[in-house]
Amino acid sequence: MSDIAILGAGITGITTAFELHRRGHAVTVYDRQRYAAMETSFANGGQLSASNGEVWNSWATVFKGLKWMFRADAPLLVSPTPSWHKLSWMAEFLAAIPNYRSNTVETARMAMRARHVLTGMADEAGVDFDHSPAGILHFYKTKSELEKARKVTALYAEAGLKREELTPDEVRAKEPKLTGQFAGGYLTESDSTGDIHKFTFGLAEWLRARGVDFAMGCEIAGAEADTDGVRIETAEGAVRRHDRVVVCAGTGSRALARGFGDRVNIYPVKGYSITVNLHDHASQSAAPTVSLLDDDAKIVTSRLGRDRFRLAGTAEFNGYNRDIRMDRVEPLIKWCERYFPEVSTEQVVPWAGLRPMMPAMMPRVGRGRNPRVFYNTGHGHLGWTLSGATAAAIGQVVDGQTVADRPTAVPGLAISAK
Repeated sequence: MSDIAILGAGITGITTAFELHRRGHAVTVYDRQRYAAMETSFANGGQLSASNGEVWNSWATVFKGLKWMFRADAPLLVSPTPSWHKLSWMAEFLAAIPNYRSNTVETARMAMRARHVLTGMADEAGVDFDHSPAGILHFYKTKSELEKARKVTALYAEAGLKREELTPDEVRAKEPKLTGQFAGGYLTESDSTGDIHKFTFGLAEWLRARGVDFAMGCEIAGAEADTDGVRIETAEGAVRRHDRVVVCAGTGSRALARGFGDRVNIYPVKGYSITVNLHDHASQSAAPTVSLLDDDAKIVTSRLGRDRFRLAGTAEFNGYNRDIRMDRVEPLIKWCERYFPEVSTEQVVPWAGLRPMMPAMMPRVGRGRNPRVFYNTGHGHLGWTLSGATAAAIGQVVDGQTVADRPTAVPGLAISAK
């Protein structure tokens, strides 16, 4: 049994803590927030979506980004302000375009492997996270969008993911409250939704009750690894030593990795969400029960219990900026009013979080240069979806069930080694 520090109490940190605790290790979780899941794992789109596993590394994405650069309400917005980090990340993003096909297939496979892990954790811990197995419905407004979806569906089929193509009438039948004209859609019945914050916080409290140590409200001032162990120093000057460490710190992982002598080129990509509070019966009846994904607008939705409707989307490349911009929130509100006009948007709670994205859109899971250092980070917009698979994988690596002499991948789990 090892004494292991986990840096980060978001979805990847807490699922990693669960896995390592289950394997018999003594675990300490560090986070600068007082509670688990208070940053990127607080209010995402809610989808556990293998059907959203397509990586972004394509020329089509690049051309759209250039076209949208000066539109404040664009689904993808890149700040023109240059930085070496952004430029190096973009260069590596372009270099990964030839791996678009293989990385999309592997991401879908990871997402499917993750499903039973997450539900198993929730069942064991007795966590209620507004889980809904109603599937995810993608809808398309034009024939060209639908044709592109058919090509992506063929990649998902290689991964073993089953999707059903729907006619316009079948789209409306599946979600009668959705208004508008559509060319068709796809239904992925095996996908689901849930509240990431309720899941992560609930799992953390269950682990705390079973002896997992939580050092919360602790800003990490320094972290070093040598032949004897790992030294963690907090901003208050407290120093603790552990046998090993797993970095699960989201966008903070890049700086921590540098201290351990590793390069983990994560860029913070801001995403927005709104939670529409359904306080009246009319809105509760008018809001959808099936999770939706509008591929053109890059907006996803989830129904979280009876009285919450979550909408999320957009990607903003603007550095470590957590400001909530209303010109980025307004498109989400207008989308809700367009497709669900009977839902009241009087009470809307906006949120923004920084997704930790690797250039190849694949998580960094494996050993660092020092054999006492491990990584489970860089999941981008699919941290909720992939966390079960990567927690199980890092548990294998830590216990030596997977051999890795350098930063590399668990067999069957493609990652970036940079």
